[in-house]
Formats: sequence, C-alpha cells, structure tokens
Amino acid sequence: MKQLPSASTMYRAVLSRDSKFEGVFFIGVRTTGIFCRPTCGAKKPKAENIEYFGTPQEALYAGYRPCQRCQPLEKNGKVPELVRRLSDMIDQSPSEKITGAQLRNSGIDPSTARRQFQRYYGMTFHAYHRARRMGAALQQIRNGESVIGAQIDHGFESASGFWEAFKSVFGAPPKEAEKVNCLYAKWVETPLGAMLALADASGLHLLEFVDRRGLEKEILQLRKKTGAYIVPGNNRYLDEISSALKDYFEGRSVRFNIPLVISGSLFEKEVWRLLQQIPPGETWSYLEMAKRLGNPKATRAVGRANGRNRLAIVIPCHRVIGADGSLSGYGGGVWRKKWLLEHERKFVEAVNSTKQ
Repeated sequence: MKQLPSASTMYRAVLSRDSKFEGVFFIGVRTTGIFCRPTCGAKKPKAENIEYFGTPQEALYAGYRPCQRCQPLEKNGKVPELVRRLSDMIDQSPSEKITGAQLRNSGIDPSTARRQFQRYYGMTFHAYHRARRMGAALQQIRNGESVIGAQIDHGFESASGFWEAFKSVFGAPPKEAEKVNCLYAKWVETPLGAMLALADASGLHLLEFVDRRGLEKEILQLRKKTGAYIVPGNNRYLDEISSALKDYFEGRSVRFNIPLVISGSLFEKEVWRLLQQIPPGETWSYLEMAKRLGNPKATRAVGRANGRNRLAIVIPCHRVIGADGSLSGYGGGVWRKKWLLEHERKFVEAVNSTKQ
C-alpha cells in the first residue's frame, strides 16, 4: 500500500476534480459500492462516505466495483469492445465462475481475453474476476452479520450477487452459524491494508492480508481440512488478535500470545515452530533455517513451507531472508516485508535504549 496524501488533501482534490491527483489515489463510495478516479464527473459524495485507495486492486478487494462513468481501470485509451464485453459478463454475475470453456462457447479465445485485460486493466481477466468475487465476499465480512442478515431478510436484489459470492467462497450463510461447525471471520484494518482473521473456540486459524494472491485457495483448503463453514462473527480470539495487531502497529508490542490452530505436514510444522523462535528485530536466512532443522539442503523446502504459512505476522515468516541478504519473496508483498522488518528493528532499538 503506497503512502497517500492526507484525507483532507484528497477530499479537496475530489471536490475540485484536480487532475494532478489522477493515478495517485482512487475513491470508494460507501453508499453506492462504486470506486472512481478523483476526477470523476459524478456527483460528489460526503467526506464520511468516502474510502481512499492507492490502487484499483485495493478497491476491488474491498468490495467496490469500477465506475462506468470514469472507468478507473482504464489505462490506454478507449476500452476495446472485447474487454467491455468481458467486464459486462462479470457485472451480470459477479459471484459465478467463468471458465475457459465458457469463454470459448461464447466465441471468446481465453488467451486473447487474458492479453487484452492485462493490457488495458493491468491484470488478467481471471485475476479481475477473482478480485471481484473475493471483494464481494470479503465485503460481507467487513459489513458484519447484522448487515448481511438485514439484506437477506428484506430481499434486496442488489445484495443477491454478493450473497451468492459469500456462499460460494465461504460456504454458509450467517443465519446457519449456530447449526454447523464454524470458523468466525473478522476484517481487521491495519496501516498496511486490511487483514482477514479466522478463528474458533480453539484459537486463531488464519490471518492474511486480503489482497494476498492465493487467499481464496487458502480459505477453501482450510474449509476442507476443518470441515467448517466460515461466517462473519466474533469470538475472544478475534478480539485478542485485533487488539494485539493494534499494539503491534502502534509500537507497543511485537509479540503475540494467542492460541494458534496449525495444520500442515510434520516438516511444515517444524518450520513454523522455528519461525516463532526468530527474535523480533532479527532475520535468519533460508539456509540457516535449514541447518537448524538438521538438513542444510532443505532451503527450498523451507521456502515452500514459509509460503504456506497462513498466520502472517503472528508466525513471522517475514523474518526470513535470502543468504545474500535480499528480502526475497513474501505472500503479502516484499514492500510489506520491508516495512515489518524496519518496524520491528525500530521497536527493539527503542526498548534497548530505555534499558541503558
């Protein structure tokens, strides 16, 4: 997430349609569920109804759909007819998967769809579709159970697509929570972007940035392993992780004492256990991790286990770097990894200075 201007500066830019801020930020309008460029010619919303984003992808994952008037995804001139047609297909059924076979049956070559979407929208057709589906489902969690229940009980047609998206990704409607084995989901805002937390009475199962690539797959795998449905809600461990993350990002603590529910192979569990032994403010290399596990040749396996960690920050896979000191990959983005490491170093330095 890039650094944005202050909210007051951005709102003034929106009111004046200041072209200097074109591409700097995008606005999501809570009352319409649409996101726009700052220069959009539509009626200006009240300041309290605006949410600001650094990229269109962030707005998509927050559950907003692109404005048809200002076309915030458009980059290179007029959108081709094929791209417009594909966008319309998603808008008509945002919760339904569209396969390559379905595209071919509609007379559309999947590779052409991928290239044209990539060229004009900066992402492939399937990446855009996934962002819309996940954004819609995550928006349900963000709004909370009571909002979803009200939408369903009153039969708002505008919520039907979101509702279907929620069920297709997370498995069960909130009203069935008391009847089935459930993991409760909570949307947690952080300075590095929103995170999704999943927990039950045993502890925390998942904590990920909502824009992490592969999040939907992680959720589906977790559902399969636990046999649980996922619904918006709250429990003591979701409250605890929310509070602990607030303390973490505000520099009061960099340690977590929340019960974790970890599922994986024996080797993966050993890697994750070792990750929790890396002191805050320090980094270990993949090679050092492998040596500590008794197998210096297992650096790639360590890397794969790192990538399968579902508990970002709490199990600090961001503290592992390349043997040459490079930050290497990180599911939440290398820029977040750099921020987290610098944040923890500053915290440790501040603590040490008070002891002197």
